[in-house]
Amino acid sequence: MENALHLGVDIGGTKVAFRVEAGVRCVDESSFAWGPRHSAAQDLAQLAGHVAGLRSRLGAPLRAVGVAMPGTVGPDGRITAWPSRPEWNGLALDASLRALFPEAAVAWADDGDLGALAEAHASGCEDLLYLGVGTGIGGGLVLRGALCPGLGRGSFEIGHVIVDMGGAHCVCGRRGCLQAIASGPATLRRAAELRGAPASFEDVRRGLDGEEPWAVTALERTSRALAAAVSGVQELVQPKLVLIGGGFAAGIPGLVGTVSGHLAELARPGRPAPPVEPAALGGLSSLRGAVSLARLVAP
Repeated sequence: MENALHLGVDIGGTKVAFRVEAGVRCVDESSFAWGPRHSAAQDLAQLAGHVAGLRSRLGAPLRAVGVAMPGTVGPDGRITAWPSRPEWNGLALDASLRALFPEAAVAWADDGDLGALAEAHASGCEDLLYLGVGTGIGGGLVLRGALCPGLGRGSFEIGHVIVDMGGAHCVCGRRGCLQAIASGPATLRRAAELRGAPASFEDVRRGLDGEEPWAVTALERTSRALAAAVSGVQELVQPKLVLIGGGFAAGIPGLVGTVSGHLAELARPGRPAPPVEPAALGGLSSLRGAVSLARLVAP
């Protein structure tokens, strides 16, 4: 339906973003920052208030809603882990979203999966691996134009692929997860240890520009871990393209090239490394992916 309204919602740890499209046109974009942390019920009330304002501005019913969710959701549809907002643990996500949007078809998926879906559309590549390197590490895999493993079958948790059995502790409770080694905060912690002094994001950027050994070594460990995870995915499903996005990656221009170099080193005869490029949509990938999900639910 050409004039049907499709809403994408990107729920984050600090803010929530909305995008409404009618056909190929964006007709409304908005966002809000979460209030003080108290309870999931209060968060949902704040979300409902913003949705009410959105409906008033649109003046027409929503056909479908796609929601990008960063937390881990169990088979029963309840949130089992969301370190950024632990108050949501145990929340029945599916029921809560349907209560917010009773007039529309509703679906949710992992924000990394939806980021991959949006990046695949933007790049025109139907077999693509996406990694979002920021506060954590998310990502998604698109094969033949569809998300893998697919809606209702869980998310593509590349951030929790173990790349170092004796590595750092992860928030999930295990050791050596990619996220615990190569996320933005993990990289900054390692840089501070090597420097022997605190190291902010800007400190690391300046250190890399000046080729300071502590900064170069810290990023080298991150790059190698990312390349190892990508190499493992390549051996299993052979994506044609790898895109790296996320706030931390976007702020370190040399990261993509370094990962590409290490991935080439890991290639074996007969299995060349796929190209590695910067993601095209930056911080908008999950939101755009949420709109794409809405279109999949109800075209």
